[in-house]
Amino acid sequence: MAKMFRMISGALVRRCSGVAAGLRFALRPLCSAPGPGYCPTIFALSSGHGKCGVAVIRVSGPASASALRSLAGMKQELPAPRTAVLHSLLDPGRGEPLDRGLVLWFPGPHSFTGEDCAEFHVHGGPAVISGVLQALGSLPGLRPAEAGEFTRRAFQAGKLDLTEVEGLGDLIHAETEAQRRQALRQMAGDLGRLYQGWSQALTRNLAHMEAFIDFSEDENIEEGVLKQVDVSVEQLREELEAHLRDGRRGERLRSGVQVVIAGETNAGKSSLLNTICQRPAAIVSPGAGTTRDVVETPLDIGGFPVLLSDTAGLRDTGDSVEREGVRRARERVEQADLTVAMLDVAEVPEDLTRVPHFLPEHLRNVLGVIPRPCVLVLNKTDLLTGEQLDSLRGVLARAAGLPPVCLLSCTTGDGLEHFLGVLQKQVESMCGNPLVGAPSLTQARHRAHLLRCVEALAQYRHYRELDLALAAEGLRLGLTSLGRITGRVGAEQILDLIFKDFCIGK
Repeated sequence: MAKMFRMISGALVRRCSGVAAGLRFALRPLCSAPGPGYCPTIFALSSGHGKCGVAVIRVSGPASASALRSLAGMKQELPAPRTAVLHSLLDPGRGEPLDRGLVLWFPGPHSFTGEDCAEFHVHGGPAVISGVLQALGSLPGLRPAEAGEFTRRAFQAGKLDLTEVEGLGDLIHAETEAQRRQALRQMAGDLGRLYQGWSQALTRNLAHMEAFIDFSEDENIEEGVLKQVDVSVEQLREELEAHLRDGRRGERLRSGVQVVIAGETNAGKSSLLNTICQRPAAIVSPGAGTTRDVVETPLDIGGFPVLLSDTAGLRDTGDSVEREGVRRARERVEQADLTVAMLDVAEVPEDLTRVPHFLPEHLRNVLGVIPRPCVLVLNKTDLLTGEQLDSLRGVLARAAGLPPVCLLSCTTGDGLEHFLGVLQKQVESMCGNPLVGAPSLTQARHRAHLLRCVEALAQYRHYRELDLALAAEGLRLGLTSLGRITGRVGAEQILDLIFKDFCIGK
């Protein structure tokens, strides 16, 4: 058995060198050191800058205990783990009082970073914070933390995988309720567990392939192994492709849905932007062509993030500056997730029977195409009589094949609530509910690695009947791509599964 283990180990290590080499970043030691055994202790303000009631200063590393003793004036005994203790804090050099606050002790590995950690909860005045940070900086073996270094150490200690790290970052930057929900789910490990499950399935398939290649002629390998691998790989490919066909829901929710207001000059685009924002974000004037550039503003629409853009009026013009604005407007329409097409209701034909044909034709003439998805807004309804407005509503209700149409007056605000409801439904359908169903991929790098994994599984199918070694290489490449998403993969996993799933050499 020992001899056989060495044979399998040698074969797999040789074949898995690409995987290991591609993922060395996940196997780095916790601390880069100028000398053996050196690991600096880091400290930083963790609660954000600015005046506040309470500030949290975090320390992580082997000197955390001595730093806690030095500032709290403790001789030997530390506070009970994860228990807040009220204590006076002193400057270790001068013995001068710095503040009176709570201190907490988190011995490793049961801490955020996996190292010994301490926290000082002090009053949030700039002078107090500065005094405590300077006192920590004066202690030997301590240095200020770099950006993200606490989380990096948590990743390197195996406390978080890369998707959980990204979820934590998204949670910190979340501005809407839906973003918070998605980030919290990802930080809890839902997305990482999905990818890790696929990695484990692919690892098992690769282990079976390697065992068949190396020992099928000399040892007793279970029959039908390759057929089982074929079925499993095909199922995995289908799951990956279904995951990729998500309409970029998670990415949109993370970065915000790009909504562009477009239309002819003087249709009321800037007025709509200002009405929604409830502030003068864009200049409004009776003259045509006032807006020359794209004006953006972030919004929270029903808990979903939206980046709303006002654009230049679309028309032919001899003015070079306005012409550039029109070019940028058309470019934004092409890039938009959702287009709000504005039209002055005075442009609608008096013969309302022509409206269902006129509106799509007008969109094509002005925008070049009918964007999908699109919301059509007929503005300045305050210029219509009540009878005209009712007749127009009736015609639009009976019309088929039109995008959602909203009747609105930016001057009086009539119809604004209905428009915002339609906009929210459109945005919600694009982002989905982050708490329902399988977790969505949220980063462009996830999509890139998943696409490479799908390509690698296609390589397996292509070489399956031609060359098993090349087919196995496809599985290895796929495993590498999945491992790069979470930061966790290694040849040892394949070795473990060979002995778990096979009886070799009975």
